[in-house]
Amino acid sequence: MKFVLNYLKRYKRYLFLNLISASGFLLIDLGIPTIIAMGINNNFMDQNISYILKLSLIMFLFAIGGLLLLILLAYSSNKLVSNVIRDIRNDLFEKIESLSKDNFDKFGVSRLITNTGTDAYTIMQFLIVILRIGIMAPFMFIVSVFLIFRQSRSLALITVLAIPMMVITIALINTKTKPLSERQQKGLDNINLQIRESITGLRVIRGFNREDFKASQFESSSLNYANISKKLFQTVAFISPVFTLIFTVVQSSVMYVGAIQVNDGVLEYGMLVAFIEYVFMALLSFLMLGAVLMMLPRAQVAITRIKEVMDETPDIKSKKNAIKNNTIKGYVEFKNVSFAYSNDSEKPVIKNVSFKSKPGETIAFIGSTGSGKSTIMKLIPRLVDVSEGSILIDDIDIRDYNLDHLRGNIGYVPQKSTLFSGTIKENLQFGNKNASMEDLKKAANIAQAKEFINSTPEGFERVLSEGGTNLSGGQQQRLCIARALTRNVPIYIFDDSFSALDYKTDSILRHRLKDEIKDATFFIVAQRVGTVMDADKILVIDNGEVVGIGTHRELLKSCEVYYQIASSQLTKEELER
Repeated sequence: MKFVLNYLKRYKRYLFLNLISASGFLLIDLGIPTIIAMGINNNFMDQNISYILKLSLIMFLFAIGGLLLLILLAYSSNKLVSNVIRDIRNDLFEKIESLSKDNFDKFGVSRLITNTGTDAYTIMQFLIVILRIGIMAPFMFIVSVFLIFRQSRSLALITVLAIPMMVITIALINTKTKPLSERQQKGLDNINLQIRESITGLRVIRGFNREDFKASQFESSSLNYANISKKLFQTVAFISPVFTLIFTVVQSSVMYVGAIQVNDGVLEYGMLVAFIEYVFMALLSFLMLGAVLMMLPRAQVAITRIKEVMDETPDIKSKKNAIKNNTIKGYVEFKNVSFAYSNDSEKPVIKNVSFKSKPGETIAFIGSTGSGKSTIMKLIPRLVDVSEGSILIDDIDIRDYNLDHLRGNIGYVPQKSTLFSGTIKENLQFGNKNASMEDLKKAANIAQAKEFINSTPEGFERVLSEGGTNLSGGQQQRLCIARALTRNVPIYIFDDSFSALDYKTDSILRHRLKDEIKDATFFIVAQRVGTVMDADKILVIDNGEVVGIGTHRELLKSCEVYYQIASSQLTKEELER
């Protein structure tokens, strides 16, 4: 709970307002039975109308005051909780953005979605109950019990005997609800996973006519979640009939014994009425406290799950005194770089890669699928970190750069085209939020995207669907390339980002890049020899190793792997040119 308390402390004004309004309402609520008792004992029998009217006026003012305090309580608690949950979600999202691939693999995307949605909502429900009921219940119980003992110790014993039964009931239910809550949240994670996979893979599911299989799979996950939820809710629901039974027995016993005492002249009528009210308040406050304790296991599970993510240390982060103000020119050097995923450290996917590049050069990577080309590209902006060796930019190890500064000097186009819902303009400005309309038009022109952008009346204001699914694959790639070009940086990485382009567009785009952005270092990953053959330097990657470096002509003679790739794509005449 310390985790949530740290957020509550940020809003001390609303917390103070909440405490004052809850305390004030509690005093008014506890004062009304005493006023009723005074009226019954002193005036109702004597029919003193003026005094009765006076007491009625006091009770009316108490009611108005209680109403105003309840409104204030609702306002302060809602304001406090909404701000706290907003902060938790913002901090959690910021934390998620800082996590690396290994961190994501540890938690899973579906789990992280549940954390920001359902877990945060569970905490919100718990805080609302705590701030509105949880604060009042203990004080109401203590004061009610004190007033009960002050008026009649013999009747108070009847009430006290009920408390152990209520405590035992709550304790037994809590021991069962916590593991059920944990299973329930994991079940929800699985449902989110099924939904996410089914939506993103909908075309594949339809293509293989497997809708029934995925529906059955989802139904199984949903049924499992429903069964766990049913057990949880049934367990929690057990508390209501048990407490109702205890309430009825206690109140009946108090009324019976109290009536005897009134008949014997030991207890006044008014005191009996007030006593019954205070007994009811004591038991009700304990029931409210029980409701809070019933929600506690679910809240603890939600807090623990969120805290696990918040406490996770990102594998890739900036050093304390990282470089963040120097001007990067674009000299890149790999020195005996090897890389292995953390869960498979004995099998490196990149082995002893070494090469140099300078501004104005185009460095191309080619090789079979799965050879490690994309992984090499991810190492430069530190999307993953080298296991051995080092990567230098301007003779400085990239791990010595501030991450924001490093990535801010790289225009990265990933292998999978990723666009966001919004307009084309907004997607291009995602690369550079300060880019002017002229900058966007220039980038789109170089990326050969200007023609299809202007083909609709909306132009740059055309709205894209989620993921840009209302565009073709080639159009998506060209927009991703244009987005990178808006940055005007010294290093560009194009990770197989020409694959959906036709040969003509591919060729024009690469020549425009050379003409328009002469001083930048270009890294290109491609499967087509036609895309890389004009590069200043080509690296042939096979099983994570560099098996050849040189120009197209040099590699045809010196590298068998490259020759085999080229001969499978080019005609004999093209090979002999």
